Amino acid sequence: MLKPGIFITGTDTGVGKTIVAAGLAMALRSRGLRVGVMKPVATGCQGTDQHLVSMDAVFLMEAAENEYAALSSPARFRHPLSPNVASALEKKPIKISEIVRAYQELQRHYDFIIVEGIGGLLVPISKDYFVANLIKEFELPLLIVARSGLGTINHTLLTVDAAVVRGFDIRGIIFNRMPTVNFSMVEVTNPKVIHELTGIPILGSLPEMDHVDVETCKFGNLKEIFLERIQIDKVLNPSEVLR
Repeated sequence: MLKPGIFITGTDTGVGKTIVAAGLAMALRSRGLRVGVMKPVATGCQGTDQHLVSMDAVFLMEAAENEYAALSSPARFRHPLSPNVASALEKKPIKISEIVRAYQELQRHYDFIIVEGIGGLLVPISKDYFVANLIKEFELPLLIVARSGLGTINHTLLTVDAAVVRGFDIRGIIFNRMPTVNFSMVEVTNPKVIHELTGIPILGSLPEMDHVDVETCKFGNLKEIFLERIQIDKVLNPSEVLR
């Protein structure tokens, strides 16, 4: 039986998927759930070739207090490139079957699984196999992370369109790095416009947080901000009862 979970994708790379995934993990843990986290494919990793480490995966594992590193981060590459290019360059084929097995094994240990994708829906993992294909393998609903500024309407609508065409269940959109002062008209109106055009729930926004840093595993008050600003219950199905 599949455990409930969510796949976090972005409208682009660098929009803050890892921050959102970690914040959600901590928020759900505070409600009593055992939360498993996964970064199936990671590029730009650090360390030696035999011991590459994804700092995104480490940040997620620390947030969720997970202990199964091999399951949480099964495919890692040094070069900060798309997975298909990094895989070819480093002569390390990406084995989808191993990623799926790691995901299935994680489900044995946790109540709820949070999976963070790499880039957006159409980032190629290998030839003719995209992040969207992996979402279908995992059978997970989507949470979309978007920028707040100029250009985000187009990027978000394209992401929603690609998800809808594939029949994905989109639970909502979270805007990241919203300014806390001196809002521009763009940042004020973008969420409303995107909601009106897509009908997708806007689950809230996260501000710029200087005290949160993925590379050094600093969480600051991410959990408190997430609980305050994000509609967490809408990430879950009504049947996914929180304790």
